Amino acid sequence: MSHEQSKSHYAAASRVPLIQSPSLRVPRPVELPPDIHPLPESVNPYFVYPFTVESHVLTEESKRRTAIAAHTARCEAYLHAREDAKERRKREALRRIAPGFEPCGAPLVPVKTGPALDQQLQGWGRQQGGGQAPPPPRDVMDDLVDRLAALESTADSR
Repeated sequence: MSHEQSKSHYAAASRVPLIQSPSLRVPRPVELPPDIHPLPESVNPYFVYPFTVESHVLTEESKRRTAIAAHTARCEAYLHAREDAKERRKREALRRIAPGFEPCGAPLVPVKTGPALDQQLQGWGRQQGGGQAPPPPRDVMDDLVDRLAALESTADSR
């Protein structure tokens, strides 16, 4: 009975005419050319390394490495020059504030020059009677030692 119902469902469709679209067609079968090369029994002879390319690859690689090394050297030189310029600008700025200042050097010691030195020498000459030469300039370390000795002597006297 189910077979009879399935026939009745499609019975109306069996009388409908089918129209084939002109845009749809069955493709032509592929024809192989008569001179096609068949596969060999072994493909191992085709996997031979061509040593003719070796020299070309090695020369290109050496050129590439030298170019990279030159570029790296240029970059390092540029960075070094920038660092030197930065240090130089920093030292110049510090010298504008304190002439004679050197960051890695000894501490600055005030030195009297010009009219202030002349006045000090004249004042010392009057005290000494004018006949003797002025004492040698004192070092900062000598001054520090004298002051520490004075502090120590005052601490011992208490």
